[in-house]
Amino acid sequence: MIRPQEDISLTSRVLELLSGDNGAIGRALELIFNQAMLLERERHLKASAYERSDERTGYANGFKPKSLKTRSGVLELKVPQTRDGFYPACLDKGLRSERALKASLAEMYIQGVSTRKMAAITEKLCGFEISSNDVSRLSKELDDEFECWRNRPLGEYRYLWLDARYEKVRHDGHVIDCAVLIAKGVNQAGKREVLGVSVSLSEAEVHWRSFLQSLLKRGLHGVGLVISDAHKGLRAARRSIFSGVSWQRCQFHLQQNAQAYVNSLKQRAEVGERIRDIFNAPTNSDAERLLKAAVEHYAKGNPKLAEWLEENIPEGFAVFSEKIPKNHRKRLRTTNPLERLNREIKRRTRTACLFPNEAACLRLVTAIVIETSEEWLLGKTYLALN
Repeated sequence: MIRPQEDISLTSRVLELLSGDNGAIGRALELIFNQAMLLERERHLKASAYERSDERTGYANGFKPKSLKTRSGVLELKVPQTRDGFYPACLDKGLRSERALKASLAEMYIQGVSTRKMAAITEKLCGFEISSNDVSRLSKELDDEFECWRNRPLGEYRYLWLDARYEKVRHDGHVIDCAVLIAKGVNQAGKREVLGVSVSLSEAEVHWRSFLQSLLKRGLHGVGLVISDAHKGLRAARRSIFSGVSWQRCQFHLQQNAQAYVNSLKQRAEVGERIRDIFNAPTNSDAERLLKAAVEHYAKGNPKLAEWLEENIPEGFAVFSEKIPKNHRKRLRTTNPLERLNREIKRRTRTACLFPNEAACLRLVTAIVIETSEEWLLGKTYLALN
């Protein structure tokens, strides 16, 4: 059970986890409210629907529609009725009840499949007991909602960003680092959107290929440029699934990778400045000229660095293509937009520390990316495509 002195810190933590206005969380709240009211009516009547019981104290009498305004939008609820005038207590408390249910929902994310702890928290915050079976049913409804979002139809997206981060997950009795694969695109309206998310055992080619194939099956088309780092598994899967599509290797990661070949701290700053000058060149020919000069400069004193520069830096030149408008190039040079999303995921999964399984990890990450994606869609235009 949660001790009283922990209520404030828990509420603060979970509200931070699920703050913000977004339609997907609003729909999830509708499911939670409607299910919670059904459970409360069952306890009031001491019997579930159509159950024959000597302990029954009354009878259900249909539902009454009700709109409830919340920070997550207007919730269209079905308030269960009884013949003796029952009314769900959670609706009497308004936003306080919403916060309690959000807290329960957030704790479900954090605790994964630990239904015992979830039941204790929901009882504390909602005022009535919920069994493990009830919690499992709520979890399934939420998982169905998130699964629908992950499998929603896609359309034409000119630019596609791909990246991954790692979360600690318990798997077959061992703690491993599972890869969270994320795809971001820019739609025809010029708005950013998270296209998909998946939790896999690693970034191996087979996992990336499966993830990318799932995007195509959902209707992804029209991709003209893929932006990512050069992870071996991702590189192989990209070549297989998006053969013929231009690839922009993340310039930020290239600058970081180059530091593995420097001989001193002084050279580190120098190399970083040279690479920045190359990438900031106005044209492809200017970038190639600066790269050639850098290779010649390091050929004698640091041949390994010179060889690496000559082989890898051109993979960051795709944005110089004439097919890409100049006013788009700055936003297409790196995977930094996804890096920022990854930092937000890290900030909000830090509480969990260790997920009990892949499903629990995917549940929380999905909630976060839905929130972020809908903020992007409601926000300013990211790139003017027309």
